[in-house]
Amino acid sequence: MDTLRHLTPLDRAFALFDRSLRTLAAPARAQRPCPEAKGTAGPLSAYEAREAAALMRVNHVGEVCAQALYSAQALTSRRPELAAHLQQAADDEQDHLAWTAQRLSDLGDRPSLLLPLWWGGAFGLGLAAGLAGDAWSLGFVVETERQVEAHLASHLERLPAGDLASRAIVTQMKEDEAAHADLAQAAGARTLPAPVPQLMRAAARLMTATAHRL
Repeated sequence: MDTLRHLTPLDRAFALFDRSLRTLAAPARAQRPCPEAKGTAGPLSAYEAREAAALMRVNHVGEVCAQALYSAQALTSRRPELAAHLQQAADDEQDHLAWTAQRLSDLGDRPSLLLPLWWGGAFGLGLAAGLAGDAWSLGFVVETERQVEAHLASHLERLPAGDLASRAIVTQMKEDEAAHADLAQAAGARTLPAPVPQLMRAAARLMTATAHRL
């Protein structure tokens, strides 16, 4: 973390380029072990496996977007300590990226075919949030993480009851997202004006509906 505080803008740009390549073109590597399922469940039916994979594909897209959002916001942050905080959050989300990718593979399915599009769109949103100022950028983090937390809660209701492995991953992700929102709030986040959260929800619904299939 101390090293990150002293990164120059050029260093941040190189770090961003490296992170984007690793997100889109290399297998994600987690720092923490994948959450373990509690209990023993029987095999999933073909229908259950497809439904679980579709939900985990959506979650994987969300984690690709998280990498883009946090990296763009770190790049544009005025405060080195905030840039370091955002980069650390991106590192935490890297675990989620690796876990969801592995779970998709375990279910015999694939990531979204539109990952570069999702990454690019999220990066643009992150740049806009960062350029608006650090307090607004933190407010964007809070709203994003609260919406993701609610989204993951809905997935816990929709995942097959017997898919304990996916449930363990989503549960840990939900806890982490709540922690990120709390930290951003404590760091001085401003509440976003009313139209922005609604637009964010609309964009998330479009992404979710598309990534569920593609």
